[in-house]
Amino acid sequence: MILIAGTVDVDPERRTAALEAGKPHVAGTRAQKGCVAYVWSADPMIDGRIVVYEHWETEEDLALHLKGEHYLNMRNTIAGFGLSAADVSKFRVDHREPVYDSTGTPRADFFTG
Repeated sequence: MILIAGTVDVDPERRTAALEAGKPHVAGTRAQKGCVAYVWSADPMIDGRIVVYEHWETEEDLALHLKGEHYLNMRNTIAGFGLSAADVSKFRVDHREPVYDSTGTPRADFFTG
């Protein structure tokens, strides 16, 4: 499992328009093989900041996305709205489990085998 998480900063006056312009690229990416989640959304606390979250089944699926039209079109679209910073990282995940245990208690530790 591959997760992508980070932030992209654009002109605060144009963030809403940037997200609207990116919707077709988000929709196209969500239809790609191996895409479990692909979300670009406004940070409610920092003007101009977009939060990026992606979940891919495999590195191969992510690699195809990064070479494809939806990635390139999204990158170019967002750049046209006063892109001033980007801090986006990828994470390879080897273990996954729920936050809540069987009693409904949220846990920070990893409690399943």
